[in-house]
Amino acid sequence: MIRQPSGALLLVNNVRRDGRNDWSTPGGVVDPGESFLEALTRESEEEAGIKVSEWVGPIYRVEVLAPKLGFHLRVEAHAAVAFTGEITVDDPDGIVIDAQWVDVANVANQMASASRFVSEPLLAHLHDGVSDGRLFGYEIPGADRGSEILRVT
Repeated sequence: MIRQPSGALLLVNNVRRDGRNDWSTPGGVVDPGESFLEALTRESEEEAGIKVSEWVGPIYRVEVLAPKLGFHLRVEAHAAVAFTGEITVDDPDGIVIDAQWVDVANVANQMASASRFVSEPLLAHLHDGVSDGRLFGYEIPGADRGSEILRVT
C-alpha cells in the first residue's frame, strides 16, 4: 500500500471479468522469477505510475481458498516507505481504469464494492493499526462468485 504523508491512500479502480468495478490498493500476480516485492513494485508503477523504492512488511497477509471456483489466493500487503511519481494509469492488463489518492476517512466508502477479503484486512490496518504480518484467512465454499465469503482465521 502506498500512503502520502498527508495520510491519503492510493487506490486503483479495477474492471473485473464480469464487468463489475471495485477499488483496491495496487497489486497483482507474481510473474515467474519475481519476488512478492518485485511484483508489487512493478504493479504499482504499471497500475498507477508510482515508483516505489522501499517497502516494509508484510504488514498483513491474506489467504483465500475457493476450491469450487478453482482458485487459491495468497497476498502479502506491504507499505511503501519511499516512492516517487505522479498518478498515471498504464495497466498493460487493461484491468485498472483509474487511480486516486483517497483520504483514509473515505477508504471504506470507496471500497464498498470490494470483496471482503480485500477490504477487511486493509481497514483493520488503517483503523485498528494491524501491522504485525498477521494472516487473514477466508474460504469461499460455494461454486459461484456470489457465494458467501467466510472468515476462517
